[in-house]
Amino acid sequence: MAGIACAYYLARQRPNLRIAIIDQQAPMSLTSAASGENYRNWWPHEIMTEFTDHSIDLLEEIARRYDNRIHMTRRGYVLATREPQPDALLEELHRGYGPKASERIRIHGKKFPSTYTPAISSDWDKSPDGVDIIQGSERIRQCFPQFDPGIETVLHIRRAGDISGQQLGSLMLESIRALGGIVISARVVEIASKQNGFTLKLAGREGDQVLQSEILVNAAGPYIAEIAAMLGERLPVENVFQQKIAFADALGAIDRRMPFSIDLDGQSIDWTDQEREMLLEDPKTAWLARPMPGGIHCRPEGGDQGKWIKLGWAYNRASSPTLDNPPIDPNFPDIVLRAASRLHGRLKQYYGRLPRRITHYGGYYTMTKENWPLIGPMRTKGAFIAGALSGFGTMAACATGSLCAGWISQAELPSFAPKLSLSRYDDKMLMGELLGDPNTGVL
Repeated sequence: MAGIACAYYLARQRPNLRIAIIDQQAPMSLTSAASGENYRNWWPHEIMTEFTDHSIDLLEEIARRYDNRIHMTRRGYVLATREPQPDALLEELHRGYGPKASERIRIHGKKFPSTYTPAISSDWDKSPDGVDIIQGSERIRQCFPQFDPGIETVLHIRRAGDISGQQLGSLMLESIRALGGIVISARVVEIASKQNGFTLKLAGREGDQVLQSEILVNAAGPYIAEIAAMLGERLPVENVFQQKIAFADALGAIDRRMPFSIDLDGQSIDWTDQEREMLLEDPKTAWLARPMPGGIHCRPEGGDQGKWIKLGWAYNRASSPTLDNPPIDPNFPDIVLRAASRLHGRLKQYYGRLPRRITHYGGYYTMTKENWPLIGPMRTKGAFIAGALSGFGTMAACATGSLCAGWISQAELPSFAPKLSLSRYDDKMLMGELLGDPNTGVL
């Protein structure tokens, strides 16, 4: 998705350029095919909030131009916790919105009349901006009766929702091809850097070929480190494999109008005593019987009239080698179902009886330690990078493509752009701040 977006904005800014997208697989496959397809404009740092706000602006522009072909909806993100006064979380919320925090944050406390408006409509252009903080279990039950009664605080991020990533990629490819761009089905196996550009050796189904280029954009997703190594560069990134499931909610456990919801609290998975004992007996599974991190996702899939739901949980923290066909854990569906049922109790109906027709898939979070992207010039002259988009590639693709095209065209860039490039590693004060912050915005 990121590579397609770079080509799209570059083709629009400089239609005289000859642009080639090189991909050994079909466009929008591998990690892009495993996207949660969600977007949000809240991060624990103001620069990342500005970055994703900019990307949502561009998504809205595309939604308008193409009659919402990308199926953009907006019911928001609902972050739920059992903490009655989550001071650290609220501090991150204010820090993320920076000087505009007081304008964007609305508190609906126990002692005050509530002006909270539920997300009844999914229309993105009719939804409010900002964040609603709802406090008190009684008030939360009125707004979200399906949630665990123990929830004491809800943060409803309003400029958030979902899109069709595949539709976004398809319409961008159509535009790129209409402006003369091409897609080459091949794998880059070698890059030689020369004074006036690059020579790329490609291996494809139709045999090997050589391609000359003045400009190279490394938007290879989980393979960006490999491409960088061909240029003699090393990138501060790692790949972490994460999984999701989707299935038809035949029992109606999840309200179709529910926003994308995240249970922030850590938990012990809901096993029976016998199951827990069996897990503890095996060193390979014992971790499943111990306390786990929070961040379990749940959302309806397919709109108000759809039947499917998605569940996800980015609990994996271990990096792994990049594989074209990464292995998925057959136990994950049961793990994420039981974890999600803590917030959504009606999901317990599916214990031991998940539908046969279930989609279980996964993709890589290619990420820096601070979980910020890398967009801009590489050390090698004429080479640029657009990657390390972790789990936010779909929502950030438009801003990534626009920024990368701006760097190449030497256009005027937003003030935050240098901080998202490799040059931030020369800023010791910024990196000290980022690496000292335990919350990197991973959801």
